[in-house]
Amino acid sequence: MDQHFNKQLNSMGVTWSQIFPPPPSLTEVNLPSQNGKVFIVTGGYSGVGFEICRILYRVGGTVYLAGRSEEKALDAIAKIKSLCTPTSPKGNIIFLPLSLDDLTTIKPAVKRFTTAESRLDVLFNNAGVSNPPRATSPQGHDLQLATNCLGPHLFTQLLLPVLRRTAVDTPVASVRVIWTASIVWETGSWQMLSQARFAKMGWILSLVQNPGNIKTNIMRHSQPFVPFFLGPFLYAPRFGAYTAIWSAFDGDLKIDDGGRYILPWGRIHPCPRDDLLRAMKGKEEGGTGIAAEFTQYCDSQIAGFL
Repeated sequence: MDQHFNKQLNSMGVTWSQIFPPPPSLTEVNLPSQNGKVFIVTGGYSGVGFEICRILYRVGGTVYLAGRSEEKALDAIAKIKSLCTPTSPKGNIIFLPLSLDDLTTIKPAVKRFTTAESRLDVLFNNAGVSNPPRATSPQGHDLQLATNCLGPHLFTQLLLPVLRRTAVDTPVASVRVIWTASIVWETGSWQMLSQARFAKMGWILSLVQNPGNIKTNIMRHSQPFVPFFLGPFLYAPRFGAYTAIWSAFDGDLKIDDGGRYILPWGRIHPCPRDDLLRAMKGKEEGGTGIAAEFTQYCDSQIAGFL
């Protein structure tokens, strides 16, 4: 009973610390130069994705801002460039057409990227939707499943060759794939299971992160009372970017940390729920095998688009 109570107490503490996180330790102020490195950020023209792009551009990185709207992307790129002072380091920022809910757009986007670039240091799978009004994707899948799981799964699979080539000539665990979840995971979401399948990718470090409770347009489809109620607990998008930046660049993370869950604004989750940890393990490892089953489902749905 005491052990169960302690676990509940720890879980409550972790949840509380995600609502009121400690100050960020890695920001644009102390992030080292990323000159010569290449990044992709999905959903990069608004919210947290915009801030990730801004920070990477500011420290000299080559950033591919991936999204469906060229108009919005070009507006975001112009704004990011205008925010840099004349003396600050500048990288390069490029629009990459991509619609994660439409699997037919993903392979052409990857081809466009790999034609222009020979390396990819970090893939930020940042884009996502919540409670969208349109029920299905062009391929007939639930729109949220398509955008948050199937699209990023296909995108990452197609980018694995360039990620692996980059990893050969860089320090172990410096090439990374960053997946975005949310605090909803703590209350029973299976979202993390779709990302867990990438925990072992050779020398590539794969991490799942909760950017925090951030004021973005992801809640635009929610009932009006939801943003009103949550408003006092929401932070500016740049704080969400700090979580992703820590996940991408913290130097203490090792390859064995693959599959870890990162809390706002950059901390390893100390006590993930036992049932989710078991779900990430195969039955031969004493787990339930749910993540593996979901991986097989995703693989079957993207097979025709590889």
